[in-house]
Amino acid sequence: MRDEQADLAGPGIGDYNELEKILPDDYTSLLSPKETQNAIYALKDYIEENLCRQLNLMRVTVPLIVDVESGVNDYLDRDGSRTPVQFHISNDHDKNPVDAQVVQAATKWKRMALKQFGMEIGEGLVTDMRAIRKDYFLDHDHSAYVDQWDWELAITDNQRNLRFLTEVVEKLWKVIKGAEIHVQALYPRLKTDRHPDLPDELTFIHAEDILDRYPNLPRKQRETELVKDHKAVFIYGIGHTLKDGYPHEMRAADYDDWITETTSADGRRMHGLNGDILVWNPVTRRRHELSSMGIRVNAETLRQQLEITGQLHFLKMPYHQAVLNNTIPLSIGGGIGQSRTFMLLLKKAHLGEVSATVWPKVLKEMCRKKNIHVIE
Repeated sequence: MRDEQADLAGPGIGDYNELEKILPDDYTSLLSPKETQNAIYALKDYIEENLCRQLNLMRVTVPLIVDVESGVNDYLDRDGSRTPVQFHISNDHDKNPVDAQVVQAATKWKRMALKQFGMEIGEGLVTDMRAIRKDYFLDHDHSAYVDQWDWELAITDNQRNLRFLTEVVEKLWKVIKGAEIHVQALYPRLKTDRHPDLPDELTFIHAEDILDRYPNLPRKQRETELVKDHKAVFIYGIGHTLKDGYPHEMRAADYDDWITETTSADGRRMHGLNGDILVWNPVTRRRHELSSMGIRVNAETLRQQLEITGQLHFLKMPYHQAVLNNTIPLSIGGGIGQSRTFMLLLKKAHLGEVSATVWPKVLKEMCRKKNIHVIE
């Protein structure tokens, strides 16, 4: 019998024997290592410029480390399984020390930054975020080193709905699809019948509907089957408990709003103002997550979600107090994986082809045998 609880975390790959079956045996990179680096920065410039244009964002600096007491680090989930790297700064012979953490994402920091940088309604920011997530299983598209375009946009209370969320997601997709067209114009070899292009439009679907469609499959396999058919999807409502007693995936309680009741296009009761963009990866032949995002909690839903997860003690922290007291803007935001996007658009088999980080020896040897050039 499948362990439903264990099914909620991680990429759905359990060990390196399983990963060896996923990595292609007939792989040849369409670009040389040198061309790959040039293509990465062409994509990076295009995406950052067009994110700013589509969502009215400005580029800002972002911290690599944060004060533990601030409460702004991202805990990624709600079960405590993914903890940040933490260290003590003795400073001034321990007279004025700081306990610091390496960020896992800038999710909560960005919302505080909207106020810090004086953003008005309809204005926002995008960061070139770097993070460490030490508790991931290191496979073909998960790394301990994370790079994201973390963005945040100030909104009104009237915009806290599925219609506005959908409009923003469609703008993000326009940027990603435009980036594909842009890089293929620079490197025509990337346009190939073997690896079809992304669709022009996303398919939007609720997490509840995915459970109904694939009730007997583990969650990541549900997603793979879904994107086999639709190629690019946005899944609404990730984090709320479904009819089987579990959420589609664990989500932290203090940034995305996954509890607000919503209504589907055909009038059914649903939950959640957040979601993920996932696509079919024709190289690895499985799901490929590009972005996680959502309308953020307000004072009411923050308290509700923390109560559900047994984390009401978080409310004493500065970030949580700012949400409760409405001293920071209501917002929508998310992260787009940089290396994940490069890997997809450059038709790569492994994240290590576009990202310089650490990998276990077993994985590097596996890639070498399969003609996958991992950056050392």
